[in-house]
Amino acid sequence: MDYNIFVLALIAINVIASIKGFDDYSFFRKFQFHIGSIRSGEQYRMISSGFLHADIPHLAFNMIALYSFAGVVTQLLGNFTFVIIYFASLIFGSLLTLYFHKNDFSYTAVGASGAVTGIIYSAILMVPNLPIRIFFIPIDIPGYIFGILYLMYSIYGMKAKNDNIGHTAHIGGAIGGYVFTLLKYPEVFSNNMFIVILLAIPIILMFVMAKQGKL
Repeated sequence: MDYNIFVLALIAINVIASIKGFDDYSFFRKFQFHIGSIRSGEQYRMISSGFLHADIPHLAFNMIALYSFAGVVTQLLGNFTFVIIYFASLIFGSLLTLYFHKNDFSYTAVGASGAVTGIIYSAILMVPNLPIRIFFIPIDIPGYIFGILYLMYSIYGMKAKNDNIGHTAHIGGAIGGYVFTLLKYPEVFSNNMFIVILLAIPIILMFVMAKQGKL
């Protein structure tokens, strides 16, 4: 079976659920990430919210990123592990968001960003020099540099709180991708130990800042 079947299935679910949410606000509200509802027992929102998106650009960006990086993960780890990492990253993103916003009962969020970030982090952990081109920058950026900068930006976003982006979910998703990739592909320790350490720095920094009350 072609790995694209699994990747495209996830993309299809995201597209169908998101379009349904665009047209049906009651559906959107029922399945979005909402702290008050989750704490009252609707934990399913921690997964269902990952298949909704705020608008077409939000959906398109996440699905393009997922399709771009999924091939590395499926080829090196297989379809089953790819799906595990996807959902583990989604759940880690939701759990970290719940932890940081547990007292903000009105907090809401949607998007596959946590799951997608986990897939991206998994891919660049195994292929550190994976070339990444950002928008109109005319040169490729090595994957590990992109991963570090992306998480540093997410930490800044968590601290600044000046936009509606779910930065916490990005970091939680990266943690999921990082942990499960190392568990399923321990060769990374011997092949790219330096990269393993580098990619852990933003994650450790986030926890240190949280412990110091800076997030």
